[in-house]
Amino acid sequence: MEKLNSRSAHQDGERRQGVTDRQRRGQRRDTTTSQDGDIESGEELSSLIPIDSNKHQKQQQKKNKDSNRDVASKETSLFVGRPQSPKKAATNSPADKSKNKGGRGSKKQVFESYMTSEEVSHGLKRGELIQGQLRINPKKYHEAFIPSPDDTRDIFLDGIVARNRALNGDIVVVQVLPQEQWKVNYTHPSLCKLHVLNFGTNFSELCYYNRVWGHLEDPSTPRSNGEILQKTAKVVYIVEKKHSRAATGFLKFLPEKPFAMFSPMDHRVPRINVPLVDCPEDFSSRPGDYTNTLFICRITNWAADSNFAEGRLAKTLGQAGEIEPETEGILTEYDVDFSEFSDEVLDCLPKNLPWTIPPEEMSKRRDLRKECIFTIDPATARDLDDALSCKQLPDGNFEVGVHIADVSYFVEEGNALDAIASQRATSVYLVQKVIPMLPRLLCEELCSLNPLTDRLTFSVIWKITPEGKILSEWFGRSVIRSCVKLSYDHAQSMIEDPEKMFSAEELPPVDPVHPIDEIHQAVLNLHSIAKNLRAQRFSGGALRLDQLKLSFTLDKETMMPQGCYIYQYRDSNKLVEEFMLLANIATAHHIHRKFPELALLRRHPPPKAKMVDELQELCDQLGIKIDLSSAGTLHKSLNTALGDDKYSSARKEVLTHMCSRPMQMALYFCTGVLKNEQLFKHYALNVPLYTHFTSPIRRYADIIVHRLLASSLSCGPPLGLSTKEVEKQASHCNDKKTMSKRVQELSSELFFGVFVKECGPLDSEAMVMGVLDQSFDVLVLRYGVQKRIYCKVSCGSLHLQGTVGKKSELTLLWTPEDLEEPPTEQVISVFTLVEVQLKADNAPMKYSAVLKRPDSNES
Repeated sequence: MEKLNSRSAHQDGERRQGVTDRQRRGQRRDTTTSQDGDIESGEELSSLIPIDSNKHQKQQQKKNKDSNRDVASKETSLFVGRPQSPKKAATNSPADKSKNKGGRGSKKQVFESYMTSEEVSHGLKRGELIQGQLRINPKKYHEAFIPSPDDTRDIFLDGIVARNRALNGDIVVVQVLPQEQWKVNYTHPSLCKLHVLNFGTNFSELCYYNRVWGHLEDPSTPRSNGEILQKTAKVVYIVEKKHSRAATGFLKFLPEKPFAMFSPMDHRVPRINVPLVDCPEDFSSRPGDYTNTLFICRITNWAADSNFAEGRLAKTLGQAGEIEPETEGILTEYDVDFSEFSDEVLDCLPKNLPWTIPPEEMSKRRDLRKECIFTIDPATARDLDDALSCKQLPDGNFEVGVHIADVSYFVEEGNALDAIASQRATSVYLVQKVIPMLPRLLCEELCSLNPLTDRLTFSVIWKITPEGKILSEWFGRSVIRSCVKLSYDHAQSMIEDPEKMFSAEELPPVDPVHPIDEIHQAVLNLHSIAKNLRAQRFSGGALRLDQLKLSFTLDKETMMPQGCYIYQYRDSNKLVEEFMLLANIATAHHIHRKFPELALLRRHPPPKAKMVDELQELCDQLGIKIDLSSAGTLHKSLNTALGDDKYSSARKEVLTHMCSRPMQMALYFCTGVLKNEQLFKHYALNVPLYTHFTSPIRRYADIIVHRLLASSLSCGPPLGLSTKEVEKQASHCNDKKTMSKRVQELSSELFFGVFVKECGPLDSEAMVMGVLDQSFDVLVLRYGVQKRIYCKVSCGSLHLQGTVGKKSELTLLWTPEDLEEPPTEQVISVFTLVEVQLKADNAPMKYSAVLKRPDSNES
């Protein structure tokens, strides 16, 4: 129970806005699933239909109505301390009393009081309680899950009350409920027929049939009636509040109340009562003026006897739908520090500018300034972490170098600059800008390996055969002078045209000491070696899941999206990746050998076994030959079993997305904490040891690794951290990396929403990824985005029609425009190609995918 500590136990729950609010003010943010396997809910695509469908529909309507009365919440990081005792958690403040007299609040106990830390500690030791990270389904906010300790189906938390004021991402302790309260899923395949008046928009009457099945918990466990039980639980304690307790949303005026109602955009966050004194001065007299104004609110309290949280307005952001206010809201919600660096931090930077390398420092390093060393980065990059060199030796082998910015020289351990870097932990890349981990003087100048400038580096230099076999290895601090800043496009042109003589006009400024053809040949040699290294990695069992990534072209003045495209991952990208991986693996082995109890490494656990089994079963049912038994067999299946035609390419993209769902996140850790070295392994790379060494300008973990490396080579002081402190920093880096990735995704979604609004409607081919009972998910192939298409039922009822096997599909019957013609049948199942149209919604930044008629597809 080491982690059971310093977090307050005022805890949290949620509620969804009404339709009219959503239409008027803009929908709450659709927090979609992260695409690297860290899914919000492993259960969401399970199509589970009760025996009595009519009864289920009524129950669901009642449940949705009930859950609309519930709320969830966050709490500001100011409330840090020991958890409250049960008595304390139930007490009312004056604000509670005034609040509960209005709205839908109630004085009766809504949530259970938390257990004491002692009770929790004993319960965990005895196996009566379970600790885990709470995941709330972003599309069905009343559903939440925590991982099962035995890696079977997740434990289900049904409703806001069961979450007991915990928010998404919090580390919680739960108590499993009695078996009679467990969730019942069904394995009976069924055929459901629904009469639908409207599907999407602007369509005539259609009917559809829905074939669904329930996923098996285990072939041996279903009861005779097809029931499978899923454990349910309730939160009894919050160990750590990972959620920022901040939210972006809108204010609603409540007549004759001393507070306003704050409605967050994120469904998973509750409504919050905010004192009127926090609101704009004229809010009470002119509330309509603020209908479309975005605010940031921080939760300060959530009493056990209230459906609503209490909070304070932190800031007025601006108008909903505008990129900068929306961006600031995202950054605040995900606890990204985008403030200016303090004077105390800036005082840690070199004062005498322009800065030059001190002679005494130069004398301690290997001088590589005369070598042909260059950078390859995105054209817009300004923080150049890494450079490459490749020199052919007389014996036919090569001397290959990876040279990384020596950030640890400038960031002294323990000072204010180090403190802010460790707190930020990572730079955050938005579509239109970067929130840097370090001040720009370091990011873009003193540390950045800019061309034609002397720079301090940490180098790994190998003697390597043309086939990629490493003969020798050297680590050390060095000085380089990059001869040119190549973009990926420049390097790609060199790879694709090996005989071409490039002119000076075709490249950025080049150091005259190194002819262009020397640089060109070095790129070609690196490419040749990288191809061999890559082939060896994948034949040795590595896996890469490449997913479609959307990029934007922006107007230079307004920074609004002018266009978007799928980013192409080419040979020049692969070249750089191979040598960065090689350097990271080499560094991991070195620091682990030197500091077996202190090394900061990066592990990647294998995918969740239960989800892998379900995916394998699905692929078998669909006739897809795919082997999920290991990373290597999966990679081989995805890249050899499928054809090269357009349909196969689309199917590979969908399969890649499906295969990413069971994957777990890679994690930083300290080797002294994990005693079983089998757990050190990186699943996707299929290597025993891995770390991050190559991006210290933008990742704090790399700075720690540099310090360990310097200490091991006696060219730097010992690391001033204990095993426990390294593990704590590793955990913080994991949290910040996850947040950063999510912010990046939301920024991309934000810009694409604007693009659809400005340039839409947009037509595209799409492929079905999953089928639910009244909707289906598609991957929009032209833009790489995932959308859910809903079959909106206006009237009619569900009728059980019988068994149709296990393949999940919807059959849509489109009423023809000519009523004398028979209806058009369209079968929707996984891997079906359809035509969709993306159209802007009335809500700011939101868009929907609408299925186009099959006959219009052919015209």
